[in-house]
Amino acid sequence: MCGFAGYFVNGYGGDREAVIRAMADRIVHRGPDQADYYVDEDIALGFRRLSIIDLEGGSQPIRNEDGSKVLTFNGEIYNYRDLRQQLIAAGHTFTTKTDSEVLLHGYEEWGPDLLHRLRGMYAFVVWDSKAKKLFGARDIFGIKPFYYYQNGGEFMFGSEIKSFLSHPSFVKELDESKLPDWLCYEYLPMRETFFKNVYKLLNGEYFEYQNGQLTIHKYYDVADQFKADPTPTMEEWEKRIADEFTESVAVHQISDVEVGCFLSSGVDSSYVVHEVSRVTDSVKTFSVGYEEEQYSELPYAQDFSRHIGVENISNKVSAQEYFDNAGLIQYYMDEPLPNPSEVPLYFLAQNAAKYVKVVLSGEGADELFGGYPMYLEGGHFHKYSRIPRVLRKGIAGVARRLPEKVKGKRFAVRGAMLPYERFMRANYVFTRDERAKYLKHPGTPADPVELSRHHFDKVAHLDEPTQLQYVDMQTWMLYDILQKADRMSMANSLELRVPFLDKKMLELAVTLPTHCRIDGNTTKVALRKAALHRLPERTANKKKLGFPVPLNDWLRQDEYYGRVKAAFESDIADKFFHRDAILGLLEAHKQGAARNMKKIWTIYTFILWYEQFFVLN
Repeated sequence: MCGFAGYFVNGYGGDREAVIRAMADRIVHRGPDQADYYVDEDIALGFRRLSIIDLEGGSQPIRNEDGSKVLTFNGEIYNYRDLRQQLIAAGHTFTTKTDSEVLLHGYEEWGPDLLHRLRGMYAFVVWDSKAKKLFGARDIFGIKPFYYYQNGGEFMFGSEIKSFLSHPSFVKELDESKLPDWLCYEYLPMRETFFKNVYKLLNGEYFEYQNGQLTIHKYYDVADQFKADPTPTMEEWEKRIADEFTESVAVHQISDVEVGCFLSSGVDSSYVVHEVSRVTDSVKTFSVGYEEEQYSELPYAQDFSRHIGVENISNKVSAQEYFDNAGLIQYYMDEPLPNPSEVPLYFLAQNAAKYVKVVLSGEGADELFGGYPMYLEGGHFHKYSRIPRVLRKGIAGVARRLPEKVKGKRFAVRGAMLPYERFMRANYVFTRDERAKYLKHPGTPADPVELSRHHFDKVAHLDEPTQLQYVDMQTWMLYDILQKADRMSMANSLELRVPFLDKKMLELAVTLPTHCRIDGNTTKVALRKAALHRLPERTANKKKLGFPVPLNDWLRQDEYYGRVKAAFESDIADKFFHRDAILGLLEAHKQGAARNMKKIWTIYTFILWYEQFFVLN
């Protein structure tokens, strides 16, 4: 695990090594154990290492036998031992025991086809000094980040945007036109970022950069993989899931350092912990909660850890800590993310890093196995869609004229829409109509649902719950869930691994019939049944809580209300928002006239993020 940064020289006449050192130092939190660099007449590469595998011999950048190719890599390859044997048989010579070197020789041997052989989480680049070509790739889920900057002749790349700040040719400029879309989604569901000319390499993509030209290729899209298998019984699915997950957890424990686990109250993390505890005599689990016990999952996590006999180390986050660190957390995020759960996740990772370097976590189970309530709603809409749409439109027209409190009105109105039009995450925080009320410069942005439409189009032949799962993998999971998981763990120099987001687990999940994912009012049907063979019933069938936060209450307390009010009255707020309108949101929440927590926190987060990157740094 590490962070990397790099840039093409392009005639830069300054101290090239000093620049790449400064870029790498910006992301020292990703790899505090070691630093190294490669600089030639064309390119500079910087590397920060968190030592996990081959502690003595795993330094990067790493070169091939003749020194013509150089690699920097962030992540873990879980099948690297098998690939290593194949490459040795093909005549390659290894100088380390790392998974990094497998990527280097694998690219030599197979070129881009290497990517189809990999099982792991990764973002990496290989510089071919003979061909003067840079090759880079990101894993199929997007677990590990990859950013690049392209402006004129400048090309930079790295694990985090903030590394670019240390390059003298980087032009730091906000793309304000993206703010309306961000207000709707709470992230930018696109390649572009809030920084002009800074882009994301997306999940399942690789690129080649040669002679100043960038070409991007999609090598994997889960849209092509969905094919339900109706033949196995539920009992057979339970066994397949259990066996595959046992194996996935085992390979995700490959490490030369101790591996711990995050533990909440839900089935996903509990299932991970149980699998680890079956093969490890002593595993440390880590949980986080609040002093406000009604929001805390700690009692559930502590009860489960006692039940299976593992150590649980917990910490509580106070309101003071939450607000004191909110700005710093947005700096680590790179792009603003107003998901309130990122703050306790930061403190959870901070505590775990005192004891271990690696943790396993339960991210991805909901997206792969059907865990969100909106998938249930999607199932209901899919059945309703059997009624001709012209009739559904007529019913919707009647329903719109009914009072708001009439039961079924919302369903009838939304039932006439196409799946992409009712996608709840497109108007997740502010709706399309609301954003113009609060923004000073709303411009003429597209309808937010249009930003996700191309994902729905790819899987239009599938039922609605499956469409929603696919779109979540390409949006919510990629830009929100995995973003905060990576940033909050790496902010504390902690490697986070996600055994549900494994290539073999995915290959199994895409063959599950819909009724094995959602059924009636039950989510993750087959996964829960598989977990029941391992976990107490109260854990396996526990309803999803998310990551509850007492922020609603805190924003009504004078101290924290005052902090947010000061931010809303600031010059930064006045630059982007109608001050009276956002203060009205805050005041209505304070007085109990409305529950505006999500909207307030979103605006506050943007202000904190802007201050970090455009005022302080």
